[in-house]
Amino acid sequence: MPMDTSVEGLRVIVTAGGAGIGRRIATRFHEHGARVFICDVSELALAELNGIEPKIGTVLADVGDRAAVGRLFDTALSALGGLDVLVNNAGISGPTAAAEDVTPADWDRTLAVNISGQFYCARLAIPAMKRAGGGSIVNISSTSGKTGLPLRLPYAVSKHAVMGFTETLAREVGPHGIRVNTILPGFMNNARSQRIIREKSAALGITPEAYLAQGLQFVSLRTMIEEVEIADMALFLCSPAARHVTGQAIGVCGNVEYER
Repeated sequence: MPMDTSVEGLRVIVTAGGAGIGRRIATRFHEHGARVFICDVSELALAELNGIEPKIGTVLADVGDRAAVGRLFDTALSALGGLDVLVNNAGISGPTAAAEDVTPADWDRTLAVNISGQFYCARLAIPAMKRAGGGSIVNISSTSGKTGLPLRLPYAVSKHAVMGFTETLAREVGPHGIRVNTILPGFMNNARSQRIIREKSAALGITPEAYLAQGLQFVSLRTMIEEVEIADMALFLCSPAARHVTGQAIGVCGNVEYER
């Protein structure tokens, strides 16, 4: 019997779906027959997505703002008629600074988006999923949540928190047929990473290729990750093929090596 990875007809909300990984997740679900609604903080990104996939619903919303999340869910649930899937993708990089130089404002903002925003969305998604008889929540974390990331304390802490949030929530809502998993993307091959490679290599006085090789020496497969790979994992986790997968932190990273 073939593996059932169908998401046809599922009602899906993707946060920060206007660009990057979020857009690829949103369009991947749409391509496979799901009904998709997204939010983003960028009007330009939303307009660009509307031009590419006009059937994907959009609303301007910052997940770090509880009132904005409320408006997102009011609009999305009305448009979709319910909810089967939430992809908590929204996240920011936060400051690059020594711990003692991180401002309380930067700390608060990073955690507001990266972990509180996931909670704000989940607390509104769960009642809708209960009414639907079950559902799936996919939270996007990072391999930095496991390895730590010096000079990026708020980011690494928030991504570690996502894993605890996922495991605890999976235990709580499992009896209601709701599954909760987290994806840990690795070193992404996207516009943001390419910009960072250019900037960091220039600052160090080395070639972009040399800087990339340094970064990949701690990745077992010595490779970067494509956005579609994250989207495909999200798709799988929300399909019947993953009906017994919950509470898991799944790395799509080529195996970022860290001390176990």
